[in-house]
Amino acid sequence: MQKQEAKKRIEKLKALIDHHRYLYHVLDKEEISEAALDSLKKELFDLEKEYPEFITFDSPTQRIGGKPLDEFQKYERKKMMISFDDAFSRIDMDNWEKRNKKLLTNEVIEYYCEPKLDGLAIELVYINGVLEVGATRGDGRIGENVTQNIKTIESIPLRLNEENIKKVKEKGFNINIKEFIVRGEAVITKKEFEKVNKQRKKQGLVPYSNPRNLAAGSIRQLDPKIAASRHLDADIYDIISDIGQKTHEQEHEVLSILGFKTNNKHNRLCKNLDEVFVFYEEWKKKRESLPYEIDGIVVSINNNNIFDKLGIVGKSPRGAIALKFPLIEATTIVEDIKVQVGRTGAITPVAILKPVEINGVTITRATLHNEKEIERLGLKIGDTVVVGRAGDVVPEVVNVFKELRTGKEKDFKMPSYCPTCETKLIKQGKDVIWRCPNPNCFARKNKYFNHFISRSAFNMEGLGPKIVEKLLDKGLVADPSDLFDLKVGDLIVLERFGEKSADNIIQSIQKRKALNFPRFIYALGIRNVGIKTALDLTHYFKSIEELKKASLNNLENIKDIGPIVAQSIYEWFNDKDNIKFIEKLKEKGVKYETKEQKGKFKGLKFVITGTLASMSREIIKEKIEALGGEVLQSVSKNLDYLIVGENPGFKYDKAKEIGIKILKEKEFLKML
Repeated sequence: MQKQEAKKRIEKLKALIDHHRYLYHVLDKEEISEAALDSLKKELFDLEKEYPEFITFDSPTQRIGGKPLDEFQKYERKKMMISFDDAFSRIDMDNWEKRNKKLLTNEVIEYYCEPKLDGLAIELVYINGVLEVGATRGDGRIGENVTQNIKTIESIPLRLNEENIKKVKEKGFNINIKEFIVRGEAVITKKEFEKVNKQRKKQGLVPYSNPRNLAAGSIRQLDPKIAASRHLDADIYDIISDIGQKTHEQEHEVLSILGFKTNNKHNRLCKNLDEVFVFYEEWKKKRESLPYEIDGIVVSINNNNIFDKLGIVGKSPRGAIALKFPLIEATTIVEDIKVQVGRTGAITPVAILKPVEINGVTITRATLHNEKEIERLGLKIGDTVVVGRAGDVVPEVVNVFKELRTGKEKDFKMPSYCPTCETKLIKQGKDVIWRCPNPNCFARKNKYFNHFISRSAFNMEGLGPKIVEKLLDKGLVADPSDLFDLKVGDLIVLERFGEKSADNIIQSIQKRKALNFPRFIYALGIRNVGIKTALDLTHYFKSIEELKKASLNNLENIKDIGPIVAQSIYEWFNDKDNIKFIEKLKEKGVKYETKEQKGKFKGLKFVITGTLASMSREIIKEKIEALGGEVLQSVSKNLDYLIVGENPGFKYDKAKEIGIKILKEKEFLKML
């Protein structure tokens, strides 16, 4: 064969192979046998070997090319790769919609819904129509260049077809092939997952825990041949380049025309949340019919102008949310029901369970929320129940098997009096929660003190629940402001206290007289106000004096603060005793820093696990917060970094499983 004939033959073979790749791996169709396709690939391989000058980046023979890498190069993207907040119920979704509508005028909202494939987020960059970069999410801004492994995914085109580009332009979209960027998910089928695990067991290796874990591990293999052997697939669902797309639905249409594998046949445009939940219920029932794992649906505002107008909070868009399937569940027996008294006086019934393991964690207690919830469930002591746990959320009883009753089960009756101070419980207005109204209730005070000294508040190291209980019991403190008056002699009289340990605690208390404004607000113990809400308040109010003067209407108009939370804040600052408490703190020399946090960690979320050598967790937390970052207690997909010390716990395993960036202590200090 002459050189020019070989060149023409190579081009035709590439086009033919790509056509059948698209049919088989994207459309699930087969016009020729796999053996025939392999024969075409063999001919192309032989010709390219003879004429290597005709080998191009987009050739099918280059899908498994290149030597194993020593390490992945970093890839800095132009536009942040976002992640979704999670919702688990209709209430969550209603609240999400209400928050969004507060930021809009009279825009009509429609939702584009799609099954949420459980895989690893990827970005694909096409330069002049050819796949130039395939990258992982990383921290959202900087990922890893895993192009060699992305190329092994047969459903991803190595070159955009010119005829398809023409079709997109004919539909009125201004596509620029000089640079075209899309995002999606690298996934693996259930069948392939079982096959890989079966092989690993034969080799005496630990099997992967789930398909997502395997997909993530495969994409990050330094040897592309290993990645290729896993037969990964992809679902592409987002166009980052501006081609004049007005809706998310249009983006899916364009992706499909361009030859990307999408989930379009399973997706649906919904006019309201009622239709969203019809779609959700359908997929909850038929999720097993898909060849891939899905863990819920993604609900996006279809109109891109509205989506962009709503903006981003942290690393999550306001205009889209992941509506997850029900909790991870197990069955067990309710051995007893006890009540707990909270710092606001709330009486919460708690199910004492026969120990049961859920997702690697032994569960012995589950919240029952309130008396109405027990009535709704029809729960009795001794019942066999379904206990659910989603991520790091507190376990709850979600179902009761009344059919399994023996007749020995007992009814639970909510107490009429506080189990600690014996004050008669009250219920106000439409409130479903019984409360102890006694501000001097030992249990309430105990919980409130422990809230005040906690890590997220004043962080008084060494002053734990047992010491607080002794201080209250001996009458040495009446409210948390009294802690700042304590002297060494006050503590020495307590059991097991020496002068040195007493002095250490007093020093710890005195060192905590200055803290940032969000921590100060959180420490006050306002009902329904967590650290996130406290942080939101500091963006609008620069001092406690400003916050005291805020009207109910002012508070309700703050982003992400609803009417119930606003009412709690308003009532707290209109209670004379609370104002006196703030004044007492000022008199004791307590100060808060109102300067708005700025810095390199702004918007980033961290979790710390294991024993750290260089400094305490609290010092690290303060340094992160000083640079605008946030330190969380639990690992979730919204996390940016897990900081790891010696002997890390289950958080390390979970972070690895869901693909969170892990920083060793030295790496974090370098970043700092």
